Amino acid sequence: MVAVKEVDFFVIGAGSGGVRAARTAAALGASVAIAEDKYFGGTCVNVGCIPKKLYSYASHYHFNFQESRGFGWEFKSAPQFNWRTLRENKKKEISRLQDIYINLLRTSNVSVYEGRAKLLDAHTIQVGEELIRATYILIAVGGWPQPLDIPGGGLALDSNAIFDLPRLPKRLLIIGGGYIAVEFAGIFAGLGVQTSLSYRGDKLLRGFDSDIQRHFTQEIQRHLDFRPQTQITTISVDPKGTLTVTYTDGKEQEVDAVLAAVGRLPRTQDLGLENTQVKLSNSGQIAVDEQLQTNEPSIFAVGDVVGHMTLTPVALAEGMFVADKLFGTGKRQLNYENIPTAVFSHPNLATVGLTQEQAQDRYHHLKIFESNFRHLRHTLSGSNERTYIKIIVDAGTDKVLGMHMMGSDAGEIIQGFASAMIAGITKAQLDNTIGIHPTAAEEFVTLRTLSYEWKSTEELNLS
Repeated sequence: MVAVKEVDFFVIGAGSGGVRAARTAAALGASVAIAEDKYFGGTCVNVGCIPKKLYSYASHYHFNFQESRGFGWEFKSAPQFNWRTLRENKKKEISRLQDIYINLLRTSNVSVYEGRAKLLDAHTIQVGEELIRATYILIAVGGWPQPLDIPGGGLALDSNAIFDLPRLPKRLLIIGGGYIAVEFAGIFAGLGVQTSLSYRGDKLLRGFDSDIQRHFTQEIQRHLDFRPQTQITTISVDPKGTLTVTYTDGKEQEVDAVLAAVGRLPRTQDLGLENTQVKLSNSGQIAVDEQLQTNEPSIFAVGDVVGHMTLTPVALAEGMFVADKLFGTGKRQLNYENIPTAVFSHPNLATVGLTQEQAQDRYHHLKIFESNFRHLRHTLSGSNERTYIKIIVDAGTDKVLGMHMMGSDAGEIIQGFASAMIAGITKAQLDNTIGIHPTAAEEFVTLRTLSYEWKSTEELNLS
């Protein structure tokens, strides 16, 4: 008979949310165990935020080398890029981070299991041949790239495999228009790959502010071949390995590799959910209430698998929330308002607060402030890249509702303004802030000229 280990808290998935929840619960005095069957650190550390940002840094050198000539730098020959060096250095860094995650768990007195955990009932988990019984269970298994469901779709790479290609392709087609697609498009274009981007819509980054979408869609075409309102019907391969993609209009394109960035799905397969009362939403995510509790009272879920906002910091916050609720004071609050986010594309994007479309659904009268300018560095670099900034203000209270930026270091800049948004900053307070000159960030505090006003039909009738 197999011995059953008893713990207070069992976490399935050692990504950002799961690890944070496990460590927080252990620090609060709970006995904790965690299981991971793929890689410690989850998507972010292994095939997401971290390697993408490292590759993004690499790709920006291409543009920096080009632009440096305007500042007096001369090269007898063009710099050469070595894909293998980048790939292997990335692997070393990811391995280092994985070890850190495992050590953090073990030094926090969390029992670590390597293998796929399966729920046998609302309190019992099986990992390999071992059985663990837990008072509470947290599911934090994240997501997985959605496969391309067309004939020959299996020939396409996904956003996991793209990091470790044996060689750099000369021609790459990326399918998709979300942040994963545009980030990889910027990366590979910067690394010297002839990059095409196929998207069924006319503007990239659905869900972002429409003006940011418009400006970014224009800017990205400086670096790659954007094919809007197109769809792929088939992919085939010849004996030499060349891929031929066929579009709905019958046109064909030959490439060396295809990346499918068409979305991500919750990684809930083979978890044993059928042995519990846990329910899934229509989109396949685990259904939870405002306390992140499933239909099964003993089981909670956080992160990409519930899909509130598929961001690492959100998963971290949710993990701490659950641990505090179960083993702490229960006073920690979750707030999904004013969460900043960035797209490490070329150029960068970052945003915090409401889009104009969201603001128009909630408010009757808005003031919009915009700035579209050429960055100081590009007065000498020769680049025509533009920087765009937008501030959305509630006309009735003067409260800033949204701040959006496209341009260099947008993520670094918006992070600071996110704190101001949480504090409820007004446009007058922004105007009273002295800027750092000369920076792009100062545009947010020197932007005085109103671009335009928007009023709802109700507001127009009242006026």
